[in-house]
Amino acid sequence: MHKITICGHFGGNEKFLDGQTIKTKNIYLALLEKYGEKEINRIDTYHWKKQPIIFLKRCLKGIKESKNIIILPAQNGVRVFIPLFLLINKLYKRRIFYILIGGWLPEFLENRKGLLEKVKKLDKVFVETNKMKRQLANLEIKNVEILVNFKNITPLKEEELNFNHSKPYKLCTFSRVIQEKGIEDAIQVVKNINEEFNEMVYKLDIYGPIDEKYKERFTKIINNTPEYIQYKGCIDSEKSVNTLKNYYLLLFPTKFKTEGIPGTIIDALSAGVPIVASRWDNVDEIIIDGINGLIYEFNNLADFYAKLKTMLNCQKVFIIKKNCVECAKNFDSNVAIEPLTNALIG
Repeated sequence: MHKITICGHFGGNEKFLDGQTIKTKNIYLALLEKYGEKEINRIDTYHWKKQPIIFLKRCLKGIKESKNIIILPAQNGVRVFIPLFLLINKLYKRRIFYILIGGWLPEFLENRKGLLEKVKKLDKVFVETNKMKRQLANLEIKNVEILVNFKNITPLKEEELNFNHSKPYKLCTFSRVIQEKGIEDAIQVVKNINEEFNEMVYKLDIYGPIDEKYKERFTKIINNTPEYIQYKGCIDSEKSVNTLKNYYLLLFPTKFKTEGIPGTIIDALSAGVPIVASRWDNVDEIIIDGINGLIYEFNNLADFYAKLKTMLNCQKVFIIKKNCVECAKNFDSNVAIEPLTNALIG
């Protein structure tokens, strides 16, 4: 019998760079390192709708042959996988743990009483922030613990930090390329600052997979922007620190109010790169304003502009860079995984 069956989006043989897939793989790899391959069974939800019978058989077998079940459904899958695993588990009485990706669950459950009651029946719900834990407690969900997001990466040492920056200062975004991630705000603010100073003080590189629905609009935008704004394609998650360490700042102008602890912020901290971010709901649990980055008011372009201008002070940025790598230690995989491993039986 396996110690663990973990069910989540691994992406088959394709390479996905979204937060859901990366977090699923990071959890799996951390457990693999601790327990070994023989103790872990893996179920990939990738394209499960195309082969529902095969997928169902894998779920049945996984629950039957494992002591602990870990599920990581995203928003589209949570209404299917939680009821499914609870139903199957009536036969086997295994421990079922749900690991949340992002910060959307409290709001999602408010008007879904049936699903809310099912979530209460899980052995544990692991969320990324204390605020989410409090929000779920307000919904009378008491089986909640904190499992901060983490990355299987090694932060730079202070002596490895890059302090060799001069105008134009290199900025980047490092996320999915969709309108809701605030990509257009980042472009506009950089353009406005350069126009105000009548010189190229900032350059902006945009990294990440482009959402298919946004591709046409984004292509038109990039084709009509100055040469100091460029799309740089995708970077493998294991190369994130090596890429980001050369940048002056990372911009995270998200318009998703319910972000949890985004992996890209952990990447930036590990690379010693300060962050300028919008004030999403859980931002204070990873960005300390003035210490490892700056926070501007949510969806407020003028405040974004003002905060980014203050970061033209290199000495201020260099102090923050040192703080970043220190803060990155809070998201070390060996420490972060402990609340989950402590809950497992067998």
